[in-house]
Amino acid sequence: MSLKKTNARQIVQAATELVAERGMESLNARAIAERCGCSTQPIYLSFANLQQLKDAVVAEMLACYDKYISDEIASGKYPEYKASGMGYIRFAKERPNFFKYLFMRNRDGDSPTEEAQAYQFRREATRALSYGFDEAGAERIHTHMWIYVHGIATMYATGYLSWDWDVVSKLLTEEFFAVKNQLLGGVGQ
Repeated sequence: MSLKKTNARQIVQAATELVAERGMESLNARAIAERCGCSTQPIYLSFANLQQLKDAVVAEMLACYDKYISDEIASGKYPEYKASGMGYIRFAKERPNFFKYLFMRNRDGDSPTEEAQAYQFRREATRALSYGFDEAGAERIHTHMWIYVHGIATMYATGYLSWDWDVVSKLLTEEFFAVKNQLLGGVGQ
């Protein structure tokens, strides 16, 4: 790509691919320029600084994450709430560097990402309302399920395990009903 033909969209795409392959720590102007086949000049002409480019890459990762969730829900294979958990795990398995950056790092000072995740948490908790919970109960069951699903996703993202999807599906169902029965039935209180 020549200087005149390398645009901001191409730079963001190249940077996102780089992060997908090697992680966010690999993001630097020289590596992106090499990926684009240009000098670093188009990068600095398109973005005020590397943080602005990094923010664009994070937006791409969040869009990718949202697509995994919506695609899993749209497949109709699972109830909507379970599908969101399966999508979260699939995202961790298939996009481990994105998952690690978005969900497995210290977020001190990263309010845009935290806001997006807080929104996602509230959206997912609201889906649980159809299972007989009031808002507080929905947040409580979602907290339990989020911890459980995140544990499985983390093991996928780090290469610790690779269970068959039917096993993952069965485990999520068992955990959901165990927590639901505990919360609605008052068992063990």
